[in-house]
Amino acid sequence: MARFHLPPEAWLESPALTGDEARHLSQVLRTKAGETIIVFDGNGRRASAEVLSVSRDKVALKIGEILPSKRPLPSITLAQAIPKGKNMDLIVQKSVELGVAAIQPLVTRYTVVQPGEGKSEKWRRNALEACKQCGQDTLPEIADPLPFDRWISTQSETPGLKLIASLAPGALPLRETFLQHPGTTVATLLIGPEGDFSPEETTSAMAAGFLPVSLGSIVLRVETAAIFCISALRYQFDLD
Repeated sequence: MARFHLPPEAWLESPALTGDEARHLSQVLRTKAGETIIVFDGNGRRASAEVLSVSRDKVALKIGEILPSKRPLPSITLAQAIPKGKNMDLIVQKSVELGVAAIQPLVTRYTVVQPGEGKSEKWRRNALEACKQCGQDTLPEIADPLPFDRWISTQSETPGLKLIASLAPGALPLRETFLQHPGTTVATLLIGPEGDFSPEETTSAMAAGFLPVSLGSIVLRVETAAIFCISALRYQFDLD
């Protein structure tokens, strides 16, 4: 059944799809009055809804039983140095499918691509489309890009397990680090750009409480490293 995003404030009185969601329903899917769809609010709530009327820019709804859904665990924030090309689009899509809670794009010393205006909105649209496609009811927060130094200066008090994927000597295997932190429910994952973090950035991250972890003997591409780490966190700590 087709899924549509209905923002939380639109669930109270006279619920209706508007904007792109209304146009997708009316112009692309050509849904008619009387048909049933699924709506979700991005905060973990979903419901079936009957379509009452259809126009190009507004689709009136009658919401049925509201069904809460469980938020994925652990609650993962992905702090991702922006990679080249369209790889950030892929990272956003797959991270949503794997249940991340938030994504913080970062501009690091070795970041090649500087994010242009409108990139954050594009990533947010990608995240929404991924939620609709995969059945995820929780829409992650996609923050605007920040310079690494500014972001890391705010992280000392961030709770939970904090990991930085690192090629530096002495980084512990990911599995060993997990075993040292059983019962993790909150995690922040820091993934660098194609040229890795600079030594100064790695030092700053460790000073803020990030643990350097090795992803094995094979050097992974940026997008592969992000997907690998998120998958490992979900596998290790989501026991349901």
